[in-house]
Amino acid sequence: MLLLLKTKGPLATTAVAQELGITGEGARQQLQRLAEEGWVIFESISKGVGRPSLVWSLSERGNRRFPDTHAELTVQLINTIRDVLGDEALGQVISSREHKALLRYYDILRLEEGLEAKVRKFAELRSADGYLAEYRPDGEGFLMIENHCPICAAATACHDICKVELQTFQQIFKEWGTIERLDHALEGARHCAYRIMPV
Repeated sequence: MLLLLKTKGPLATTAVAQELGITGEGARQQLQRLAEEGWVIFESISKGVGRPSLVWSLSERGNRRFPDTHAELTVQLINTIRDVLGDEALGQVISSREHKALLRYYDILRLEEGLEAKVRKFAELRSADGYLAEYRPDGEGFLMIENHCPICAAATACHDICKVELQTFQQIFKEWGTIERLDHALEGARHCAYRIMPV
């Protein structure tokens, strides 16, 4: 249930039941137990006549259930590099990290035939890195959604990480398509989302 709410966003009890293939009563009981344990929260929403429906989402504790890749240590290292060596050195470290990611992703993606196969593989690679990524067709292109950010604390401490990451994505896909960020978790969105269009 936690994974469902993480990847699909706030859901009504009936939607949770449908997604998991269980009864509405079974979903309600499990969600209430998770709420009592502090994993989920709910909001009561009225839609016209009848009882209001409960819409469930992850609590702060529920979000912490997903990996954060040693957030505190990462933030300390970022701040130490900035304090000791300066912003320019920090930028070089971030760029070097992303360059290695670019080479790793590109070497794998170039073996896939067609843009959809490349996007599918890219989502798989990002999921393996902890981003809970998924993709779906969107007009002539594709949407890739990252439902979790395992480096959120680091990205919050240093916004250049997200900027350089997007540039890396664009560099990887430049032969096959364009990529733009539509939603950004650091700007308050529930997830990061990207649109990938063929050249």
